Amino acid sequence: MTTDLSQLFPAAADIPAEFQAEGPITQREYLVNGELVQWDGDLAPVKSPIFLRQPDGTLQQAILGSTPLLNADAALQALDSAVSAYDLGQGAWPTMTVAQRIGHVENFLNKMKPQRDAVVRLLMWEIGKNRADSEKEFDRTCDYIVDTINALKALDRRSSRFENEQGTLGQIRRVPLGVALCMGPYNYPLNETFTTLIPALIMGNTVVFKPAKFGVLLIRPLLEAFRDSFPPGVINIIYGRGRETVGALMESGKVDVFAFIGTNKGASDLKKLHPKPHRLRAALGLDAKNPGIVLPDVDLDNAVNECVTGSLSFNGQRCTALKILFVHRSIVDDFVSRFVARMATLKAGMPWEAGVTLTPLPEPGKTEFLTNLLADACSKGAQIMNEQGGTTLETFFCPALLYPVSAEMRVYNEEQFGPIVPVVPYDDLSEVVEYVRSSNFGQQLSLFGRDAKQMARMIDACVNQVGRINLNAQCQRGPDSFPFNGRKDSAEGTLSVSDALRVFSIRTLVAAKDTADSKALIGSIIRDRESSFLSTDYIF
Repeated sequence: MTTDLSQLFPAAADIPAEFQAEGPITQREYLVNGELVQWDGDLAPVKSPIFLRQPDGTLQQAILGSTPLLNADAALQALDSAVSAYDLGQGAWPTMTVAQRIGHVENFLNKMKPQRDAVVRLLMWEIGKNRADSEKEFDRTCDYIVDTINALKALDRRSSRFENEQGTLGQIRRVPLGVALCMGPYNYPLNETFTTLIPALIMGNTVVFKPAKFGVLLIRPLLEAFRDSFPPGVINIIYGRGRETVGALMESGKVDVFAFIGTNKGASDLKKLHPKPHRLRAALGLDAKNPGIVLPDVDLDNAVNECVTGSLSFNGQRCTALKILFVHRSIVDDFVSRFVARMATLKAGMPWEAGVTLTPLPEPGKTEFLTNLLADACSKGAQIMNEQGGTTLETFFCPALLYPVSAEMRVYNEEQFGPIVPVVPYDDLSEVVEYVRSSNFGQQLSLFGRDAKQMARMIDACVNQVGRINLNAQCQRGPDSFPFNGRKDSAEGTLSVSDALRVFSIRTLVAAKDTADSKALIGSIIRDRESSFLSTDYIF
């Protein structure tokens, strides 16, 4: 990448009208018990990673608006609303038929789709995600909701039959767990959040949802859709500082399911606050340090292209990004040269500009953190291999290829979650296997090579260390029908369209002896539709 950073940020007048930021948006409403409640307290400013060039040439950070800075009491009121709506499993929502709950979710989806432009624009302005990826995130989220509905229909069809084992008749269905607390990440504040929120809701749980710390305003266009699509108390949306609001929720002991995507330290600290952690079901997506492993016998062009995309897509701000590359010493110089050439083709700019890959970073202090990682590595023998690598301007950080990286450098073990690409030369695959085995993280890895024997050896050595091994391809989450999980400090639980339904529910069995009286009783209940659980109704 070569660009004149002084011209990176635009003047407001230079932004096309269709991409101008709306606002500033002063949001005071939050959703509790089916009502948009007005907050009269303090507000938290929402700053964009985008700076605007002023007439005098200075740069000023765009302020997008503000959101309610709720306190613990307001958060607990939302939680009490969810607890009341669940009513120990006897509320209207958990006792609805599956078909009825599906109808509510479909209604929400229909109300969500018209908000596409508003959400996409806020994704660009709030977290700096480029337009194509912002549109993809919205569309993929809608597809995920449809896929979840279809998966639940299939599950319900399988559950509609009775089993007869060893003289016992039984029907097994999945039922909700209780009250769920859902918190998503700032890098995918819509999609990743909804991969837990929607399954939690559709399985009959009631929910308290706290948006991500960045990408918070983009939920605002959906508040009315949530309010109008679900019974009061089923979905409650709060804002504010997590340590004050979420801490109070966990300390109450009223949260039954904790869905969180963030750091393993954050998850551990919050789980410890729960008075009965043994009763807390958790679905966690946490840190990762996914390695890309390049064997000597490899399609180098493919490996370079996949590693560039895998390490720098959305500026490397993905849990599934390739965070460290191990390249065999016999080809490492060629690999680095091609990687640098490929990096130079990446376009930097504003999220709405066509073809832009590299954009400003939303997290305050991120450029300083990344600069310190570079300084540490360079002080211990690494070099920045690409022109402008590590150059910064306000929230923008030029991606940097570091080589050679070794074990004593911070970037060898720490997750950078940004556009730094560490390259480690190796001589023997045992060195790489040891890194994977000793790592605290175990989400995914990518293997690049053509030697079947070596590839098979690496698969067998690493398959018990990570949740997914990608062959000659970057790490990724999709397709959503595949399991998405991790080991060690990287995750708890498994998410896919079907797995998520299981995470937010538990199997319950109604059983009876295989006798004429039992059959008559069950037949009467089913025939007269006396029970929403015990039923042979079939959803097409």
